[in-house]
Amino acid sequence: MNSQRQASARVTAGVSFAARLSFDGISHSYPSGAETLREVSLAAEPGEVLCLLGPSGSGKTTLLRIAAGIETQTAGRIVLNDRLIAGPGVFLPPEQRSIGLVFQDFALFPHLSILDNVRFGLTALSADEARHEAMIALERVGLETYAAAYPHVLSGGEQQRVALARALAPRPAVLLMDEPFSGLDSRLKDTVRAETLDILRQSRATAIVVTHDAEEAMRMGDRIALLKDGRLVQVGAAEDLYQNPADLFVAGFFSELNEFSGKVAGGAVETPLGRFPAPKLTDGQEAVVAVRLSGFQINQQGGAIPARLVSRRFLGVVEFLELAVPGADRHVRARVRCGNLEPGVRDVWIDIVPADVLVFANPARLIDPDPRHSFERSGESA
Repeated sequence: MNSQRQASARVTAGVSFAARLSFDGISHSYPSGAETLREVSLAAEPGEVLCLLGPSGSGKTTLLRIAAGIETQTAGRIVLNDRLIAGPGVFLPPEQRSIGLVFQDFALFPHLSILDNVRFGLTALSADEARHEAMIALERVGLETYAAAYPHVLSGGEQQRVALARALAPRPAVLLMDEPFSGLDSRLKDTVRAETLDILRQSRATAIVVTHDAEEAMRMGDRIALLKDGRLVQVGAAEDLYQNPADLFVAGFFSELNEFSGKVAGGAVETPLGRFPAPKLTDGQEAVVAVRLSGFQINQQGGAIPARLVSRRFLGVVEFLELAVPGADRHVRARVRCGNLEPGVRDVWIDIVPADVLVFANPARLIDPDPRHSFERSGESA
C-alpha cells in the first residue's frame, strides 16, 4: 500500500520533446570482415517503445551502440527527426545526440551517492541546477529518499531505477536500453518491467529496448523489430508477428512448435496430424507444417487422431505432454490446461486448433548461394 502511495506521488514531468529516430540502410562490419548488420532500415516513432528482439549475435546491441554513437556504421545513416547525426561525412559525438543509454549492468559508480550518480552527466548545468534536475529524476522513479545513499545498499531493481533516472535526467529525446532486466531475479522482473514501462510513458521519451526474450518484447513494445544474422526479418505489433509470422524463424521465436515436413499436393500438406491448406505455396513445393504447443484439444472420449500419452509434467496452470502419434517419427508436444485428463490415462484423442497451424516453404530446401544464411532453429523455450 505504501509503495502504491509513493508511485502515485511521483513526479510526472516529461522530456523536452519526443523524437523520431531513423536507421537508414545501416550496415556494420569489423576490420576482420565479419558482418554484424546488413542494410537495416527501421524507425522508432515519437513516444513509442520499440523493442529490438533477436537471438545472441543478431546485431541488436550493435544497432543500439551505433545509435548512441559508441560504434560507427560502415554504411547508412542515422537521422534524429530531420537532423543527420551519423552518415557520410557526419558523426555527432554521443553527448551531442540527445540520446540516453541504460547499460545492461547499470554502470553505477560505487563511490558516488545515488544523487551524484544521477547528476553525473548534467555537466552543462550549474551545481544547483544539476542537483534540482537529479532530484526530479529520482522522484520520477520513486527513489528520492535514497539520494544520500550509495549503490551497494540498493536492490537490483532499485539500481535499475537509478540507472533509468540517470539516463532520463538530461531529458533525452530518445532513450536506449540494452537488456535492462537481464540481471534481475525472475520474480522481480515483472514488477520492475511494469514500473519501467510506466516511467517511460510518463517521460514521453522515444525508447528502444534490446531484449532476446519474446515475451518481454510483447509485454513492453508498441512494436517489435526482429533481427536474425544482422538482418531485419519482420517488424510490427506483437499480435502481427505472432499471428502472421513472415517465416518459420519468426514463428519459432514466439512460440514452441511441432514441425512436420511434407510436399504440397492439391493445395495442402499431409501430416500425421491431418491435412492442412497451403494457399501461398505451389503443388510440388517442399513445406513445413508448424503446430504450436497450444494448438491441441486432448480428451479421452474421442477425436480426430488417436494418440498415446508418453509423459506429462505438471507446470501449474498447464501440463506439458508428450504424445506418440501414428505416423510421427518423434513425440508430439502439447500444453493443455490442468484437469482436462484423468490421472493415469494413457490412450487419448487429439483435435487440432486451426489458428495454431502455420505452413511455410521448407527453408532447408530454399536455394541460397550464401551458406551463412542457412536456416537455424532459434528462440525455443522449454
